[in-house]
Amino acid sequence: MSLGSNLRAQRKKRGLTLADLSEKVGLSRQTLSRYENGIIANIPPDNIERLARALETTPALLMGWQDDFNAYHPTRRIPILGRISAGLPLYAEEQVEGSVFTDLSSADEYFALRVKGDSMDAAHIFEGNILIVRKQDMVENGEIAVVMIGDNDATVKRFYCHDQTVTLMPQSTNPRHLPQIYDMAKTPVRVIGKVVKNEIAFE
Repeated sequence: MSLGSNLRAQRKKRGLTLADLSEKVGLSRQTLSRYENGIIANIPPDNIERLARALETTPALLMGWQDDFNAYHPTRRIPILGRISAGLPLYAEEQVEGSVFTDLSSADEYFALRVKGDSMDAAHIFEGNILIVRKQDMVENGEIAVVMIGDNDATVKRFYCHDQTVTLMPQSTNPRHLPQIYDMAKTPVRVIGKVVKNEIAFE
């Protein structure tokens, strides 16, 4: 079956109309109809991933590379933290605003954060998205991390550390977001975790 046929089959299997799917993925009904009818054959990979998540399947199944027997069924429940602050334990009750299910199966510890703002939109991390974060206190230079600066709430940026200098680099189409540079001798900077997945958020 073609990508369009698979997309239509998965949508109908879940009882969704084109309008329902449009609302979930943020694409117009006209665009989705063109996808399903093969009018647009070269679908951007980001859109394929969005559609797969919305339909609880895999990009491989939509592309026809995987049987429906192996469809994506997320099973691991991860808490969504509304915020992270220095004065509270990571999973303090007042910080947890819900949960998300993913397919992560390792024994590592994870939490999720809902994105606020546009400081990382050039990295396809948009406001309202949910980030899955593996809890760890070190990351490699250039990796996207959740970082605590002093006693402030945590932020999500690309992390760089050289000697005692930490640079938190935004990736934004908004020019007001500038690199944040800290001398760790003066300002404590602590890595909370590494971003491992970027989920499209659905209400």
